[in-house]
Amino acid sequence: MKLQLAIDLEDVDGAIELIQKTKADVDIFEYGTPLVINFGLEGLQKIREKFPDITLLADLKIMDVASYEVEQAYKYGADITTILAAAEDQSIKDAVGAAHKANRKLLVDMIGIHDVATRAQQIDALGADYIGTHTGYDLQALGETPLKTFKTIKQNVKNTQTAVAGGIKVTTAQKIIDAGPDLLIVGGGIATTDDPAQAAHEIKAMMPKD
Repeated sequence: MKLQLAIDLEDVDGAIELIQKTKADVDIFEYGTPLVINFGLEGLQKIREKFPDITLLADLKIMDVASYEVEQAYKYGADITTILAAAEDQSIKDAVGAAHKANRKLLVDMIGIHDVATRAQQIDALGADYIGTHTGYDLQALGETPLKTFKTIKQNVKNTQTAVAGGIKVTTAQKIIDAGPDLLIVGGGIATTDDPAQAAHEIKAMMPKD
């Protein structure tokens, strides 16, 4: 099991500072969609130049022109990028092909999918590296958590590794960890705490060792 830190709220310099504080315990750093929107892939490149050895995910949430956008993410320094499960099957196939041609990885984000079981089975057959439950901020505000949807995905995939995101923090992480994701994605539960390094360390200590 790996720990991913979603960096959604910082500017690029703030992201660099946060990575420096938490890199002892975080396995994958996510260059979040707000950073993509505000600073483009040049910001990702700046982080890659500062930290040549970390694993970086670019959360592009691709919907179309998939192979091109995947290639651009890797060109600027990503190891992993994301496509939405709502995209056409052909787009997901193209993204998988481009990722694996570059010896990189692809995560399919299930945000907004309502027939989770059926779509999870379909995604499982398309060859992505990860399929991710994602309870977005808007639904978190209504009290939703990712656990139920994650369990549905877990029951309906055979080949694809699983990821889970959505409001996870130190006080709620253990229940999610016990459900057995391959990738635990935490954002504000680390990034917006008084001591991000300590929060990352506490969550990492809960996780089974690979």
